[in-house]
Amino acid sequence: MADIQGTYDRLFLAVPNALAAMLDAGDAGGSVAVFVDGEPVVDVWGGYADADRTAPWERDTLVNVFSVTKTMTALCALVLIDRGTLDPDAPVATYWPEFAAAGKDKVLVRHLLSHTAGLPDWDGSVEDLYDWPAVTARLAARPPRWEPGTAAGYHSLTQGFLVGEVLRRITGRSVGEFLAAEVTGPLGADFHIGLPAEYDHRVAPAIPPAGRDEDYTSSAPGNPAGSEAGNGMRVRDGNSTAWRRAQIPAASGYGNARSVALVQSVLACGGEVDGVRVLSRAGCDRAREVQFDGDDRVLGMPTRWGLGYGLFGNACGWGGWGGSLVMIEPDSRLVVAYVTHQMREPAEDTRGMEIVTAAYEGLQGLRR
Repeated sequence: MADIQGTYDRLFLAVPNALAAMLDAGDAGGSVAVFVDGEPVVDVWGGYADADRTAPWERDTLVNVFSVTKTMTALCALVLIDRGTLDPDAPVATYWPEFAAAGKDKVLVRHLLSHTAGLPDWDGSVEDLYDWPAVTARLAARPPRWEPGTAAGYHSLTQGFLVGEVLRRITGRSVGEFLAAEVTGPLGADFHIGLPAEYDHRVAPAIPPAGRDEDYTSSAPGNPAGSEAGNGMRVRDGNSTAWRRAQIPAASGYGNARSVALVQSVLACGGEVDGVRVLSRAGCDRAREVQFDGDDRVLGMPTRWGLGYGLFGNACGWGGWGGSLVMIEPDSRLVVAYVTHQMREPAEDTRGMEIVTAAYEGLQGLRR
């Protein structure tokens, strides 16, 4: 069995065992954290941080978690809503006047957070994403693909810019700056949007699925005809220095399982973790208010969206391209985070849910 580093409560033995099984099955490396009541009951890692399997995965290894980043951006928005400086029922143009162009004057802030704004497509190159003013101006000028609020279509790259520009107009800070100052800094969480160069040596680059190379490209299985929501982003793009430096608040966050679970414990624990209050309890509850329940036009499957989080029964969370995932269940004050750089084909990837299932086994023993 693969060698697993870190610590865990013996009741949660199934979790490190599940990670070891994934490494034994061929994965290069990964980390898992399970937090209950804001405290780690599992904090483990194993394998290698490079495709050649020469550099061991360390306690502080960082990974691009791709769309798990959306949960961090959503948390920032919830903080502003909690403070009364952002109204989810207000038109986006209240904060970003240029956004009213092309029939978007009635798009509400909650539509951005719930993927119902009608702007799922990115029609530029990946390199264009690195120019924040140009991206946001381009999105502000576009008409919606459908009447906002009437349908959902996963805004894989655009959501972060849309929500992020509203945050910037209100606070004068980028999402990465706001997250660091108001959330990760106070919590002591090692998560970053816009990764400083000093952390580059800790990054485990993404590894494409078996039989694929770095031209392996992201896609959404149910893309409607003519949609570019899958955006054509390649593994080599995500592994580039430019991507790490950029603030792409839907997809360019870097962290490990411990930092993801620590931050999202804010939602699991009524807004306060280790004496640091980030949200009110009511602010946490907003995340699970259903905004949409039905078939997502881009993902091609049924979805339930809250304010920035996918909803799964009483739990909320989201996953990222390549396999990383976070699941939050406030009723049990539980957070499960799985972070990996080893991609698998999406249709064949059940690793995140296997980790969640293993964590629930431990939770049942803990609550007896």
